[in-house]
Parts: sequence; C-alpha cells; structure tokens
Amino acid sequence: MTQQGRGFDGAGRREEAERAPSGDSPSARPSAGLSGAQRRDAADQRCASQWARIRARLRSEFGETAFKSWLKPLTLDGVEDGVVRLTAPNRFMRNWIESQYGARLERMWVGENAAVREVVIHHAPQSAAAHTAAHAAPHAAPHAAARASGAAPDAAGPQGDDPAHRPVFETTGGQSADPDLSAPLNRQFTFESFIVGKPNELAFAAARRVAEAESAPFNPLFLFGGVGLGKTHLMHAIARHIRETAPHKRVLYLSAEKFMYQFIRALRYRDTMAFKEQFRSVDVLMIDDVQFIAGKENTQEEFFHTFNTLVDQNRQVVISADKSPAELDGIEDRMKSRLGWGLVAEIHATTYELRLGILQSKAEQLQVEAPQKVLEFLAHKITANVRELEGALNRLVAYANLVGRPVTLETAQDVLHDLLRANDRRITIEEIQKRVAEHYNIKLAEMHSARRSRAIARPRQVAMYLAKQLTSRSLPEIGRKFGGRDHTTVMHAVKKVDELRGSDAGFAEDVELLRRMLEG
Repeated sequence: MTQQGRGFDGAGRREEAERAPSGDSPSARPSAGLSGAQRRDAADQRCASQWARIRARLRSEFGETAFKSWLKPLTLDGVEDGVVRLTAPNRFMRNWIESQYGARLERMWVGENAAVREVVIHHAPQSAAAHTAAHAAPHAAPHAAARASGAAPDAAGPQGDDPAHRPVFETTGGQSADPDLSAPLNRQFTFESFIVGKPNELAFAAARRVAEAESAPFNPLFLFGGVGLGKTHLMHAIARHIRETAPHKRVLYLSAEKFMYQFIRALRYRDTMAFKEQFRSVDVLMIDDVQFIAGKENTQEEFFHTFNTLVDQNRQVVISADKSPAELDGIEDRMKSRLGWGLVAEIHATTYELRLGILQSKAEQLQVEAPQKVLEFLAHKITANVRELEGALNRLVAYANLVGRPVTLETAQDVLHDLLRANDRRITIEEIQKRVAEHYNIKLAEMHSARRSRAIARPRQVAMYLAKQLTSRSLPEIGRKFGGRDHTTVMHAVKKVDELRGSDAGFAEDVELLRRMLEG
C-alpha cells in the first residue's frame, strides 16, 4: 500500500498533516534530557495515541458493524522510518482490508503523523490468526446493516465462547481438518460409468471439460435437472477426476445444506474469519442442491461473497440444483444472475434408448445375464428417473439370487408389480389439459390457442400449474405443450395460481379437486 499505488499525493499529505494535533508534531515533542529507552517509550505512547484516535475515526466513518468485522481486529506493531506496520488475523482479512480500507488508513495516519510514508499490513501466523479470528465477528449485526457496510452478514453468537466446541477449519493443504466438511465420494460415480445420451450429453461434456481443464473454462458450471437424472453422479466424477489427476488442487464438495450448517456454526462460535478463509482459499468449490438455501438470506449473502471471490480469482465453481437459476424461488435476483454467468446445462428426462443403455451397463456391473426383453420391458415401463430404474434392476437381481429363480419377464412383473403399477399411473400433460378443459367447460384446443381472455387464460394457467406439480417435465417442455409458449410464461402461470390459491378459497378448492381427480 504505497502512496503512489493508492493515488495519494503530497498535497493531500500536507493538507491532513496540518490538521494533526500539535502535541504529536515531531517538532513539538520534547526529547531533551531523556534516555534512549525513555524516548522509545514516549514514541510508542504517541503511536498508541495516534492509533486510538484513528480507530475512533474508523468506527465513526464506516459504522459499528464494519468496524467490528474488519477493522477492530487490526493490531499496531509499530511505526519505524515512516512505515506503519499493522497485523490482520489472516491472509483473507488482510487482502480485504487493503482493498476496501487501505487508502483511507494511509490518509488517516498521515493526518496524525506527517512523517508516515506508507502503511503495511501483514497477516498473523496461523496459530495467532485462529485466536484473533474468534473475536472478529460482531456480537449482533442486523442483515441490512451488514449489507450496507459492505461486510459479510454476521449474527449474534452465544456469550460464552468455548474453544473446545469451536469448529476447526484448515486453511492450507488439500484436505479439510474437519473430516466431515467435504462429502465422501461414491467410487462408482465416475465419467467412465456415466451413460451418455442426448438428454445429458451437454452436461456430461461440460463436466468433463471442467475436470480436465487447468483453469476454469466457464464459471460457474451450473447443472440442473429432476431427481435421479445424474447430477450427483457428474459432481462426484468431477471431484474424483481432479483429485486423482491434480492432487495439488484443493477440492471441496458438499451440499448447500452443509454449507449453511458450517456457516451457522462459525457465526455461533464467532469464527467467521476462519470460515471465510476455508471456503475462499479452495481451488474448486462444488455445491450440491443449491436450492436448499432459498429463503435463507444470511447464508445467501455469505455464499454470494464466497462465489464472487472465487470467480474473481478464476477458481472453479460447480453447482447443481433441481431448477435453472431463473426458476429458483427464494433466491435473490443478484444471486440468480451470478449463477447464470457461466454455462447452464440441463439434464433432461431420459429417453427409452438411454434407459436401455443404463440397464445394460448396470447388468454388466452386477455381472448378471438379464434377457434383453426384460431390460426392454423395464426401460419402457419405468420412466421416472435413473435412480428408480437402477433400483428396480437391483431388486429383481437380488430376488432372483436369493430365491433361486431366473431373471425372466414373468419374474419382473411379479417382483416389481408395485413399482410398475405406480409408473402406469403416471400423469401426462395431455391428460391434465383434457381434465382442466372439461372442468372449466372450454375446448381442449384453447390450451394451445393464443387467446388471452380471462375465461381461457385462467384455465390454461391452472393446467400449466398442475403440469408443473404433477409431472417431471421441465418448464420449457411444459411451455411447448401449450402452443409453444416460453418457459417464462409457465413460471408466471405457476406464480399466479399460487397467489390466487392463497387469496381465493373457492379457486383453491377447484385446483385441489382437479389434483385429486388426476391423482386418483
């Protein structure tokens, strides 16, 4: 933080120096008759007084929340040869203070002491940082105040700060000191075991590119799709490939729920600085099921800053969710915008060909000879998701082995009768459109028409809403079934119906009746 780098000129130095208290001016400090030790003590006292006044001005200028979070933990090491030396608890905090408050700190110091040429901020060794960081978080900081000050949100912690129960975070090396922080990887979830088809080819190619690239090719990679379609498989495959081929990289993979839990623990035990450094010092951060933090403002705020820090440093972020960024309810607009920065890849519902390929691969893995007609039967009948499909084959093979019966079509129908019956009752969009049109006494063709009168538009919105609730189709797929409408139209319909259900009891009864008729 040199005066040149901060855009700080001599005129500004003189201007603030003239406002310095005369008692601290070098020419006004009597030193005659004092020994060397006494002069050093007097100089130290003057520096301490100057630092106390600067701290008071910082508190007043930046507010209590920002001061407690970032500036209060700074300690003064001394002033020598015109260089002020300060120490921050850790590297992350030092970098943040330099970028956000560095220029102001220099001006304040020169205003107190005209001999100051530069302010240098070091970070404490790890052992010291761990102790200091415990006191860095504010005791009580409203969310709005944290945002206004530019600091990450913090919440009130317990009055007692028991070190024995404080969470442990490691800020160096490839693995977390907390064995429960990074989720374990399923050894079967690799790129080689992932069956690629048209519904998932983009997501697979993107995941492989991220895993093999030296630097982030697109940031973030956002994978989304329904339950059991392969998002977690690809996430595990990315993490495993990077750990095996680039062991020097620090990879952190966990669920959004666990991220929130770790953040709450850090707030509770006033260890937010260690938390920030742990998550913002990794090379690859992977968050599964990010929709879990919807509606949780403080966690979203912290995730937002963590995300920005990593992307700004060109460190890879990979995220999965059940919906696209634009469709995530309860997520702030600025967060949705950031999540859509890189590549958004949807994993679509499986096709018959893909399901058959998955079953064939699973049969090879289980080392079982399943007749082709059995596999074709399962691929036709079980269409919900891959997890259910593989579970059906596992169940069928286990039964055959335990009872001693061969894997036949008859055995499959007998053993999987409940699962097959549930899939036979699967509701289609066409069925929903027909039932809603009959209920509201309109022509079925109106579901596809461009007419916007309320008598037509409202039933169409109800049908879109039920299609979203009762089928596994994505919003774009639903829109195409309603006359080629855009997915945003479906989003608006779902939101409108939800609002009307909350305000109109009669309308809510109609929707519930339709739901029961369709499910029954």
